[in-house]
Amino acid sequence: MPYRRTENVERRLAARRAAIIAAARQAASEGGMAAVQIAAVARRAGIAAGTVYRYFPGKTDLIAAVLAEISGREIAAVRRAADNAPGPLSALACTIMSFAARVLRDRRFAFAAIAEPVDAKLDPVRLKFRKALADEFATRVRAAISSGHLPEQDAALAGVAVLGLLVEGTIGPLAPSPAGRERELVQSLALTTLRALGLLDPRARGLVVQTMIGDD
Repeated sequence: MPYRRTENVERRLAARRAAIIAAARQAASEGGMAAVQIAAVARRAGIAAGTVYRYFPGKTDLIAAVLAEISGREIAAVRRAADNAPGPLSALACTIMSFAARVLRDRRFAFAAIAEPVDAKLDPVRLKFRKALADEFATRVRAAISSGHLPEQDAALAGVAVLGLLVEGTIGPLAPSPAGRERELVQSLALTTLRALGLLDPRARGLVVQTMIGDD
């Protein structure tokens, strides 16, 4: 009969894999994806480099796993923000502000995950992450259109544009330094984005202020 792993063994293997990814994520947060090296990650995780290779044949495989983990975590975060909102328009605002706030909280790591040059083999993984984010924004835009809060527009294209605006406004080369003014920048980005989507400014301003206060 073929060998079957017990549940305890499966849990231990899953826990070790998660620990390796967590160590790689920490390395990326401190030094970008270039810092994700097998030996360095193994030291952080408190295991031998050979053990890391059992889970990830090479650095590219490890970074791909880190990007996939980041994608799942960030998509879940923006969905939670939207799901806790009372209506479709506030859900859109919360999604925008949640993403912007999380990026500004750790710009180096966000840049590593979204924009830092990496091996071309990783481009499909990163593109999948960006598409998932754009789709989340598109979903919220579409709901706001259906409820009459936004004018008719191409929701899919709007989702891509929202993502581009937020990425350039937070980690792009021309983005302002957020030091000491993260709240102000998140609110400004949200206002700019909502205006671009066709929301009247007084209404947008009241919505953003209320959402920001509720977020504390």
